[in-house]
Amino acid sequence: MITAVHHVQLAAPPGSEDRLRDFYGRVLGMTEVPKPPELARRGGCWFRAGDVELHLGIEEDFRPARKAHPGLVVEDIDAYAARLAAHGARWDDALPGYRRFYSEDPFGNRLEFLERAIPAGSTRP
Repeated sequence: MITAVHHVQLAAPPGSEDRLRDFYGRVLGMTEVPKPPELARRGGCWFRAGDVELHLGIEEDFRPARKAHPGLVVEDIDAYAARLAAHGARWDDALPGYRRFYSEDPFGNRLEFLERAIPAGSTRP
């Protein structure tokens, strides 16, 4: 029985750690998590927000994930969309019960942001 997702791994090109820290740390507001020493030698960065952990690993022959992506549940999705406007926030209303948009990190990896929609006439999702 699977009980949780520990992390989602995305790739990034060599030498990208400073840009990863800026985007995932400053723009998305995630906290960098120290990598164990053996794994730190491989480069990349790990980030956490609440129970969500994203690992950004370095890949020599990097190609962005344009279809595969993490779906990140957020509060105040409009604020996230405003923060990500410079990264191509594109709204999509095809998932019933959610407001959502897609964006990319600085290297073209697709990211999905979701917030449960409040049903008409209700103050709770």
